[in-house]
Amino acid sequence: MQHNYSYESALAASSRINWKVEDIIGGDKKLDFTKPFLPESLAQVNNLAFLTPAEKTTLNQIRGHEYLSMFGLVEEFILPYVVDHARPQLSGDDYRARALLGFAGEEAKHIHLFKRFREEFEEGFGSQCDFIGPADDVTKSVLSHSALGVALAILHIEWMTLRHYIEGVKDNQNLDPQFTSLLKNHWLEESQHTKLDTLMIESLAQQAPPSEVDKAFADYADIGMFLDNGIKQQAEFNVESFMRATGRNLTASEREEMTKAMVKGMRWTYLGTGMTHPNFLATVEAIKPEARKQIEEMAPAFC
Repeated sequence: MQHNYSYESALAASSRINWKVEDIIGGDKKLDFTKPFLPESLAQVNNLAFLTPAEKTTLNQIRGHEYLSMFGLVEEFILPYVVDHARPQLSGDDYRARALLGFAGEEAKHIHLFKRFREEFEEGFGSQCDFIGPADDVTKSVLSHSALGVALAILHIEWMTLRHYIEGVKDNQNLDPQFTSLLKNHWLEESQHTKLDTLMIESLAQQAPPSEVDKAFADYADIGMFLDNGIKQQAEFNVESFMRATGRNLTASEREEMTKAMVKGMRWTYLGTGMTHPNFLATVEAIKPEARKQIEEMAPAFC
């Protein structure tokens, strides 16, 4: 694989970043419910012409809650995966051991971060927003796949996190500053995790016979379809949350249109932005060129 990543450089960068959850949320650092939380490129609510501007902001914020919940969910399976991967590699290369342990520690911190933002959201939003789960069942399902397949799914998630911030948030002055801070700080650490995960994938792929590589890409696709099924259910939850928050009863056609918009926005947010990221595709191509072509052929359904 063509890259200049190393455990030593990732560890050094992580030490420089080193933020705390308390630096980002709590005290006077509160969400501003007069502003949208997600960029329109992800939220995709503005084309719903039957909504007022205030209702579009509410729906955007419901998608923000979904974003917090989704990342809280995926971090729950990333953490045990990284711990399990790190355990047999705690001797030999000191930088590798420290970097992988730091990786796990930062994922635990991210779980705490998203949980704290959800608490802040639930305190200030004024009504309940439901989310798919439970997390334990999702973790069990994802981790039942091959180690290389799960690592590919995690790399997809990490690259999509960078894309969310850089393409939609970084220079966006219209969003709530507190939510922007969350996305920025999450991106800062995930930018190092992409390097560590690429190194993990490189090691796993080098040891895997062709049949295991084929299974890994089948597992990656299976995890993606599992997530897509969750997206369809979450779209229904988001519509119900909107009606509960606004007191508005949508007509059948309005509900159908909003549900389609939710599915489309979530598919792009959680699937399309990862599977089309050039760095993710470069890693895939280095392992199996045919797999890149297959992913590129699947991608339009999620874009």
